[in-house]
Amino acid sequence: MTTSQILNAFDWASGRWDSAGGGKTAAEIMITADWAPIRAFEPIIARHPESIYGDLLPELRQSDLRIVNLECPLTAGETQVWKSGSMFKGLPSHIHGLTTVPFDVVTTANNHVFDYGQAGFLETHRLLAENGIRAVGSGRSLQEAREPLRVERKGIRIGIVNFSEGEDQTAATAGEPGVFGWELESARESVRKLRSSVDVVIVISHCGVEYIPFPPPYVVQAFQALADAGADLVIGHHPHVPQGVQIYQGVPICYSLGNFVFYQETDLVYRKTGYMVRAGVSKKGVTEIELIPYDIQADRLALLQKEKRDWFFESLQQVSRPLAEPAGVVDAWHGFLCRYGKRGFQDEISMLMARLDAEPEKGAAMFRNRITTRQHQQHWVDTLNRIITGTIDQAPDWALSLLEQWMTQKR
Repeated sequence: MTTSQILNAFDWASGRWDSAGGGKTAAEIMITADWAPIRAFEPIIARHPESIYGDLLPELRQSDLRIVNLECPLTAGETQVWKSGSMFKGLPSHIHGLTTVPFDVVTTANNHVFDYGQAGFLETHRLLAENGIRAVGSGRSLQEAREPLRVERKGIRIGIVNFSEGEDQTAATAGEPGVFGWELESARESVRKLRSSVDVVIVISHCGVEYIPFPPPYVVQAFQALADAGADLVIGHHPHVPQGVQIYQGVPICYSLGNFVFYQETDLVYRKTGYMVRAGVSKKGVTEIELIPYDIQADRLALLQKEKRDWFFESLQQVSRPLAEPAGVVDAWHGFLCRYGKRGFQDEISMLMARLDAEPEKGAAMFRNRITTRQHQQHWVDTLNRIITGTIDQAPDWALSLLEQWMTQKR
């Protein structure tokens, strides 16, 4: 290995990476994934918000800047929109679950912030502003949604770009509120413009296919293109399971952090584990990153310790290896397409048609999402192409094995 490769290598024993030329750390940023006061976590956040973070709280509080993905509106409204997926919301009083840490920034480019329409979205933005929490990734217009956030900590100027695949009709337009949608060239342009006016550029994107251990090729290509445009760190979430890490041209890329304060009724282990990213920064960029893994328990989060921590990093290393080469990324994706298969496609079409018949508005929203959102569109097109070419049942054994592990292993 060259000196550069050694310095840029990820240390899986410690969950750390140190930059070759980032200098000495001047400030620390903690980046976390999906947060929503729902299901089993709703009453806890309502009554004892501090307790939900368990022993992660000291880790969060020692950072100079704390960022979380707000995965729902906080609103008293009751009017839902017609959309494909689940509907989430918290109440305005749940804001204390954010201020108790306190989180400084919330990313809002995701597929749930408009679950209760424009009114719920505007109420949420007002609530955040009243509590001193800055938001990025959505706005009252396309221009506002695309606007990056600039913050300063200990003399380090930090720029944050947040965009998302969204869902259905959540992307902002010239005259309508929405999120910064899957507009890769616009995101790259934001990075290029920020590059000359800040010391550190961070891109955070909500995208990809849920529950699988590998990012689709289009996500890998997009995140690498953002690094090429000048991003110092690229972070993903939305899959609800942890995905791998790549050091690309000296830029750390974390494809999915998994769930955070987001409770799912399941005993599948990878939906109950995630990781935070602590990034050290200086005027030269990102100096280091550290992954901090945790367990999602029934009443709180808990840091992984000893053997569990070792197991987590061994697992994450396994799904990170294919990311090193374009062929590995494609083979991993083909594993997912093979596992889904012709039968999976037939079953999904049957489910959509049945829903369209039983509840036309919901069924139509689900169908619309499949053909307009990149994750579903790419999935369907690639599946159909492999059926046409007779290769739908072909995939490397290692990819199928890791998919089986990620999607079925229980605690």
